[in-house]
Amino acid sequence: MLRSMPALVALLAALVTPAAAQTAGRGSECLAMANAQPRAMPVSLRRTAAKADEVSITYAGHSTYYIDTPGGITIATDYNGVYRLNRMPDVVTMNRAHSTHYTLFPDSAIRHVLHGWADNGKPAQIHERIGDVLIRNVTTDIRRYYFDDANAEMIKDGNSIFIFEVAGLCIGHLGHLHHKLDESHFAQIGRLDIVMVPIDGSYTMSLDGVSEITKRLRASVVLPMHRFATPLSDFMQKIGQNFAIDVRNERTLKMSLGALPSAPTVIILDGV
Repeated sequence: MLRSMPALVALLAALVTPAAAQTAGRGSECLAMANAQPRAMPVSLRRTAAKADEVSITYAGHSTYYIDTPGGITIATDYNGVYRLNRMPDVVTMNRAHSTHYTLFPDSAIRHVLHGWADNGKPAQIHERIGDVLIRNVTTDIRRYYFDDANAEMIKDGNSIFIFEVAGLCIGHLGHLHHKLDESHFAQIGRLDIVMVPIDGSYTMSLDGVSEITKRLRASVVLPMHRFATPLSDFMQKIGQNFAIDVRNERTLKMSLGALPSAPTVIILDGV
């Protein structure tokens, strides 16, 4: 029996190692730490967090947030050229649910245009390191129509959840999400520290559905978007009492690994 143990260990390693090696080889810390608890640094240690490691996240409108990395890279999410700030992003991500989430004619000065869909019928596959940020995607399906109609035809892999890994943080943008996520989606997303969540309750998915996803992702910071007229109290009631709420008077959030809140917090930036 003892002689067979090394063979058994080797067999188990052969089954587990390829996936782990692939994850590690692609350099995703968020995937490597997928099963870890939400991260928060004790208050006594936060004072030592380096300012250089701060990421700035600014709400531009609709589903567009600008992410400014410590290395000087500016990313605009769900970019359509209308919801923008007074600076040119280096990277834009897009989803094609409808025209407020993409443009086929972005400014030629934008160096990296990342579509959350592919035109060849296959899933978009994005895994790029640009400056100090790793950008990757997880595809989901979208309806051909705007509203939450269970009978609407679905376009497979028509939307992407984008994940940005920078300064030790895992930041996710759910895009124009139309359906619940299954275990394979959660496995591909990995852990998130900050997640941007659509809370319109109709054009994307119900508040019940998006609240369940938000709770499952266990991010330390939740940034609502795509709100329209949804009362914030409705979202907070759905998401549960375990989440704190922090309403800000400014559009920009500066966050570092050491500054993550100790309890999961919904942060409402000005304009949302």
